[in-house]
Amino acid sequence: MKTGILLVNLGTPDSAKTGDVRKYLREFLNDPRVIDISWLWRKLLVNLIIVPFRAPKSAKQYKVIWTQEGSPLLIYGERLKDKLQKKLGDTYIVELAMRYQQPSVRKTLDKIAHKVEKLIVVPLYPHYASSSTGSTIEKVMQEIKDYEVIPDIKIQGPFFNHPEFIKAFTTIAQKQNKLSDYDHYLFSYHGLPERHIMKGSEECGMNCKLNECCNTLTDKNFYCYRASCYHTTKLIAEALKLTEGSYTTSFQSRLGRDPWIKPYTDHVIAEKAKSGVKKMLAFSPAFVADCLETLFEIRIEYNRLFKEHRGTQLDLAESLNDSDEWVEALQKILLT
Repeated sequence: MKTGILLVNLGTPDSAKTGDVRKYLREFLNDPRVIDISWLWRKLLVNLIIVPFRAPKSAKQYKVIWTQEGSPLLIYGERLKDKLQKKLGDTYIVELAMRYQQPSVRKTLDKIAHKVEKLIVVPLYPHYASSSTGSTIEKVMQEIKDYEVIPDIKIQGPFFNHPEFIKAFTTIAQKQNKLSDYDHYLFSYHGLPERHIMKGSEECGMNCKLNECCNTLTDKNFYCYRASCYHTTKLIAEALKLTEGSYTTSFQSRLGRDPWIKPYTDHVIAEKAKSGVKKMLAFSPAFVADCLETLFEIRIEYNRLFKEHRGTQLDLAESLNDSDEWVEALQKILLT
């Protein structure tokens, strides 16, 4: 029998229409691992406040990045699946699912689970977070538990520090950008509420203070999202030979009024522009495929913010997407 590879990314609306965006946001934000408050308050907050106000705005943003083929995240995911299938050969079955919306985890599992003796689940998030990796693992287990026959299952762990991931990311960056043209380099990661970090810290017996303790990766804080992001920055900066002080790590995509992990990307961009930085290159190592957070939030919104504060140009380094470098790296990550 064959080995199954289930690639799982976060998800995307079926279209850029407000109704489809509303449907996507409702499923995403009602996940208790994403908004971790009591179910009643979450239902009221998400369904009556956040989604009604956010869906029309997000729909306009999705329309900007939408292509004739559809959602960039889904397009790159399908191409990655096909290329990885070709790379691995006929002894593997590679499928793609989305944690939220389509293709759904359940329908994809129905296609693959009874055709394989071993299933490798690959959450396509380099860094562990309860709201992404944790939620994906929980969803897969929920859907597969009702099967009479359950194959041997392996969960591919975080790969933020895997040499092949770092190599692919830096190779693509060097191919597409002349690094010497920039005054500063920004490593912008998706943000998380501080309480998510603190809850994980307590569970793992750590005493996280959300400051210098995240600067060095250890056995204790390996699953700390903030610490793993800083470590990824360090590895990529070393591979690109960036000098100390020429780059900054920050966190984007805040939602609500609760404190999120700092420093905030929009604050860093404004401060760097005010300080005299004219050309900045932004990396997004938390995303393996370009999506709303990179193509709109960074490339459009943050570029505008940078220029408003006297910066000249903010460029976005392309994500791994469906590049040959990423396909080769992913193959090695899975087989080692």
